Amino acid sequence: MNFPLASPSSSSDPSSLSAYGWDEGFAESFTPFAGQGFVPGRIVRVDRGRVDAVVPDAADGGDAVLAGGGVRTVLADTALVATSDPMRVPCTGDWAVIDCANGRAGDHLDGVVRALLPRRTAFVRSTSSKRSDGQILAANVDHAVIAVSLAEALDLGRIERFVSLAWESGAQPLVVLTKADLAGDPAGLAHLVADAGSAAPGVRVLAVSATTGEGVEALSAALAGATSVLLGRSGAGKSTLANALVGARVQDVQAIRDQDGKGRHTTTTRDLLVLPSGGVLIDTPGLRGVGMWDAQAGLSRTFSDVEGLAEECRFQDCAHDAEPGCAVQEAVQEGELPQRRLDSYRKLQRENQRIVAKTDARLRAEIRRDWKQKQALGRHMMERKRGPQG
Repeated sequence: MNFPLASPSSSSDPSSLSAYGWDEGFAESFTPFAGQGFVPGRIVRVDRGRVDAVVPDAADGGDAVLAGGGVRTVLADTALVATSDPMRVPCTGDWAVIDCANGRAGDHLDGVVRALLPRRTAFVRSTSSKRSDGQILAANVDHAVIAVSLAEALDLGRIERFVSLAWESGAQPLVVLTKADLAGDPAGLAHLVADAGSAAPGVRVLAVSATTGEGVEALSAALAGATSVLLGRSGAGKSTLANALVGARVQDVQAIRDQDGKGRHTTTTRDLLVLPSGGVLIDTPGLRGVGMWDAQAGLSRTFSDVEGLAEECRFQDCAHDAEPGCAVQEAVQEGELPQRRLDSYRKLQRENQRIVAKTDARLRAEIRRDWKQKQALGRHMMERKRGPQG
């Protein structure tokens, strides 16, 4: 596929990498490599040990002149930065140090990736609930756009999961309810927006229809001038939305399967696309599962209402189950906090704790100790409830 390059209307400096997010901070990180014949480039696609990256058009082995000329896409080998650590492999959105003077014509390579610049943010998920490996879906992202299709029942638990990981990544989450034209009347749509908002305190929720154009302009304005990643399950309409935001058919789109209503994996790689309004968008493949990955801070922010209530509990280590003076259970009983949200909070906390414990022996010991203490407390409470025997 051809990556759309910057146009005069998309950046105040369209002839440089600024349209792709290059700024003084990244330029400072590149300083140790300046004067060595290398150029900076942003990775727009990763595929089997090679990456496509945009570099200054003047990249001919000399120093990068970011304020002169345009940009071009090069194919670069990543063997020099290869690692067994999945958290350090090149990823779409990374800024790389590229040697364009050592490409291999026989392999159709334009250069070699010498190093990756430090990441500001990274959206990470666990690869499997049975393993402790993380997978970086996108790097150096400002906005995490969570696409949720209104063609099916709203899954608030999935929204809470994505939002927690988005907060943890360092990006600003944004929930987009796609296929808004299928929601029916405006009142019904407003109700769905409110429901989604209840699962994501402090997060903006937009209803968008790529078919009618509803909400596309507002979303485009929200993403202007920044790097955004588009996330969601297959069939959420991400590729259609990407096309609407870019203003051209840059991503293939397939219909939802009739037999189960699920989407096909139209996008198979993570691609970085330039938006006409400024900024870039990383479109990702549909995600069937998104496991938690050391996201305690993200969970605390997503469930700030639950944790705010927990601070009012009588006991500091309250499990919010049957303890006396539990402010959380009181809020549930009075209808102030949905039981579903408390259940989701507990589920994601347990999952996150399991993932962290797999890589932290000290935490594993603490969990075992805490579990034994709760078992002893449970036995004690049962004995008190039963009263004296005999």
